[in-house]
Parts: sequence; structure tokens; C-alpha cells
Amino acid sequence: QVRLVESGGGLVQAGASLRLSCAASGGTFSNLFMGWFRQFPGKEREFVGAIKFGGGWQRYADPVKGRFTISRDNAENTAYLQMNSLRPEDTAVYFCAAAREYYYPPDYESEREYYYWGQGTRVTVSS
Repeated sequence: QVRLVESGGGLVQAGASLRLSCAASGGTFSNLFMGWFRQFPGKEREFVGAIKFGGGWQRYADPVKGRFTISRDNAENTAYLQMNSLRPEDTAVYFCAAAREYYYPPDYESEREYYYWGQGTRVTVSS
């Protein structure tokens, strides 16, 4: 059973940067396709970005392209979400997620493709 724990959220001003971490345990991290999602109050979770097993491939949602970067350190069993030029509209709870081992989700923007989820970390961006 894979366990994911996010950290790094907080309150920042617009224009600032934050790096979220997602520490994984209980599985072979390099076999996990990872995604990041966020949830606004009263809304469904939405896709932020994803990264393949080895880290050489990433995809991003349009609202975060050019500002957010996903990376992973398979030796440290950790994925990261570097968020730059934060905006008030980025305020949300951020979740990391992992698909089942070895599974490459064809619809990686859909939360239904992910099996394991962290508890979420809150990011608040003030104007």
C-alpha cells in the first residue's frame, strides 16, 4: 500500500514562490506515475500537472504552464511541485496522487486514473 504525504503549503503573497513536496512510502516510487491536483472551495479537484516514472516527461494544465514545475527524485521517493509567480487564484488545497504501479494513465488529467492520494496541503496566496 502506497502512502503519500504532502508538505510545503502555506500563506504567501502574490508573486512569491512555494515548493510542495510529496513523500511516498510503501511502494517502489520509480514505478509510480505521479500527478498533482488542486481543489478550490466548493469545487471538484482539478488537474495541475503530471510526471512520468523517470521524470523526463511532464504535462501541465494551462493555468499553471510556465509558472509551475513538477519534478521527482526517485532516490528520495519524493515528487515536487515548484510554484512560481503565485497568484491569488492559485489559492487551493493541493494534492499529490499516484497511479497504480506501472500504470501509465491514458487520461492523466482525470483524477479517476489515480489510485493513491495524499491528504492535501493548503496554499493561500494573498493579493
